[in-house]
Amino acid sequence: MFEPVEIGSKVSKDEFEAAVDPLRLDLINAQYELHERPFSVIVLVAGDDRLGVEEAVDVLHEWMDARYLDTHVFRQGVEDRIERPWFWQHWQGLPRHGQIGVHMGGWIYHAIARRLRGVIDDDELDRRLAHIRRFEELLAADGTLILKFWMHLSRKDHRKRLEEAEEDPDKGWRMEDRDWKLVEHYREILPIAERTVRETDTPAARWHLIESADRRHRHLTFGRTILEALTARLEAPEPTPELAAAPASPAEQTDVLASVDLTAELPYEEYRKRRNKRQVQLSKATRAARDEGLSTVLVFEGWDAAGKGGVIRRLTHAMSAADYRVVPIAAPTEEELAHHYLWRFWRHLPRLGRMVIFDRSWYGRVLVERVEEYAHPSQWQRGYTEINDFEQQIVEHGTVLLKFWLHIDPDEQERRFKQREVTPYKKYKITDDDYRNRSRWAEYTAAVDEMVRRTGSTQAPWKIIAANDKRWARVEVLKTVCKALEKRL
Repeated sequence: MFEPVEIGSKVSKDEFEAAVDPLRLDLINAQYELHERPFSVIVLVAGDDRLGVEEAVDVLHEWMDARYLDTHVFRQGVEDRIERPWFWQHWQGLPRHGQIGVHMGGWIYHAIARRLRGVIDDDELDRRLAHIRRFEELLAADGTLILKFWMHLSRKDHRKRLEEAEEDPDKGWRMEDRDWKLVEHYREILPIAERTVRETDTPAARWHLIESADRRHRHLTFGRTILEALTARLEAPEPTPELAAAPASPAEQTDVLASVDLTAELPYEEYRKRRNKRQVQLSKATRAARDEGLSTVLVFEGWDAAGKGGVIRRLTHAMSAADYRVVPIAAPTEEELAHHYLWRFWRHLPRLGRMVIFDRSWYGRVLVERVEEYAHPSQWQRGYTEINDFEQQIVEHGTVLLKFWLHIDPDEQERRFKQREVTPYKKYKITDDDYRNRSRWAEYTAAVDEMVRRTGSTQAPWKIIAANDKRWARVEVLKTVCKALEKRL
């Protein structure tokens, strides 16, 4: 795959000097225009020429305004990164709208390196490459311009450069021992690199292969390709939303909430006994999870006034505050709106041994954003696939993932609303929107049904909890969390 670019391309010094100043001017003007536009750019620079990659990134910082280049080098073994799903670090490095993110190696190096070291086999590499394709596709669908460059150097040119560096250390000070290792293992590395590039070359994120032996040719080709792609995107009309996928047919629709027995209840004394037992059990399980490095993610969704806050308090009462975080999800901030909607959830994933509890979650994309029409149909229809891939990565990392829907009926909700209005410390919980949303109960029910069907799996099933009786709901959630932790431990 890389052989076609091994043609000995060269650029003379005069040609380079004549071209570089106009190119720099056009690049920085395009960068300033991007600053005011509602999309971001990712420039991923990888290759078998390590030095060429570093020099290309350096020259980009020289030619453009470095204040608006968000550059990331993803090093192996950094504790924050290895304690979370492997794509966590790349979500942290996503640029906000109007900026360019430069990723050295990025998600591509991670997959290649782990396969070379034998940490993963071919089947696992296939799964990694599938995650890469979906990651790039969801970013592109959200408007991100993704430019991927592979700097290629033949084995002959690699060896020549290293020998010259040995003869003149002043010119080869950037060379490292790992560059010799690359030459020694070139025949092992190349097939894996070619396979990775080939299988991640998609319409959403094409690869640009650049012959890297001649630095002037490399730099001009790199800069011109970025300029051409960025200019084309800036001059293009704003993309119109794609057509949404067809809705589920009536035969596929099943009212999962209708089958929930909402008459389930617990007398107070029985509730106290069961709650206390489960809290002791949970306390032991979370301490053991901390010691074993088992992380947990709990997701709570449900109707307004279904009792999510009360359930969460009964959980956290049994745990050390050092071992968990509660993340309440409200309307997105300006910073969150400048990224893909999953960005604000990826950044909260727990380290090993910790628990994160989401009070509402990424399911807003296929619930409130769908029903209230905050998201275009094409966006929330894509959401099911994006969410499934997100959760698959959480589970593959070894994290316990539990998702709860707290279900009440309309009459119970109205009773709780009225109770909130006359309770001083609960008045803040009730708004006109809460009553307005009741008029769309049927639409929300249909959205919940499709959500459960399309995002429930054996790895990340939904737990539908009867919550007309708060005591029953609290004990059921405590029991479910305890059993899941103990099973994994």
